[in-house]
Amino acid sequence: MLECKVYAAKDLRVSEASTPVPGPGEVLVRLGAAGICGSDIHYYVHGRVGSFAIREPLTPGHEASGIVAAVGAGVTRVAPGERIAIDPSSPCGHCARCRDGRENLCSEMRFLGSASVFPHVQGMFREYFLTPEQRCIAVRSEISLQEIAMSEPLAVALHSVRRAGNLLDRDVLVTGGGTIGCMMVLAARRAGARRITVADVLDYPLEIARMVGADATIRIDRHEPDASLAAQCGEPDVAFEVSGAVSALNTCLQTVRRGATIVQVGTLPPEGAQLPLNLVMQRELDLLGSLRFGNVFGDAVAAIASRQVDVRPVISASHPLAEAAAAIELARDKTRSMKIHLVPG
Repeated sequence: MLECKVYAAKDLRVSEASTPVPGPGEVLVRLGAAGICGSDIHYYVHGRVGSFAIREPLTPGHEASGIVAAVGAGVTRVAPGERIAIDPSSPCGHCARCRDGRENLCSEMRFLGSASVFPHVQGMFREYFLTPEQRCIAVRSEISLQEIAMSEPLAVALHSVRRAGNLLDRDVLVTGGGTIGCMMVLAARRAGARRITVADVLDYPLEIARMVGADATIRIDRHEPDASLAAQCGEPDVAFEVSGAVSALNTCLQTVRRGATIVQVGTLPPEGAQLPLNLVMQRELDLLGSLRFGNVFGDAVAAIASRQVDVRPVISASHPLAEAAAAIELARDKTRSMKIHLVPG
């Protein structure tokens, strides 16, 4: 089988490896489609994501669908031949945060395709891989494997919406129109948001944002520096910052109404940021963080499988695993791509 590994910045190798054999409670999965996420791009380009640096060869990939190839002893949740979504998170279930119902903050979390721990947790950019059966959700509708693979990014957005609280009849601002920004549009609309505005510095992401339901889009880089963004989009009740740009968080702080909620979803630069945080005090803003996702993965799978949300406009193209480096380079180009998937050859 083929597997993709990143050894260091710009050092990605696709090579042959042995196909693993499932043990008790394990499922052998043949890759269906694996989405290239911003973190995968960072590992490839920089050899790190924030403070998580590659210290050994890492197979990226944490948002994927697959087909069950074989099962180990005792597996009853899925059967060979079934199409599945794979939850990439494995919390311990015992620490204080898991007991609080905040498993995404687990102190022993093992997240696929991540260098957050050592040895690293190898991901799903490979033709076959093993996963515990409890991480598998069978999908019995006729949607594509690429759509099923969008369950993880949708789960990120659903979790962020939960962090924000009630969105019913609320005005929402999303800064960053990439994949997660578009997932935020879908999740906010599902939660009853009244008006959703998306801001970005490129036309293509804004075009896709309109396709998934954004009411208004703004090229924030063309906005007059001294003009109030609120004059154009109103004073949002809730803002989701998903771009990871310091300037975008600054925009959220200055644009939302007094008493509003801001949820930081994007990863800001590791060196920190200079921000007008007195606005949090002066305007009594609630500034919240949102990390990956909690107990919403099954909800995301169900929403996609039923087409309660339609993720198809966000899917740009699929490329074989053997072309992983070229596919990642394409995924970096936000002027012409959104979600790029890797598929078996």
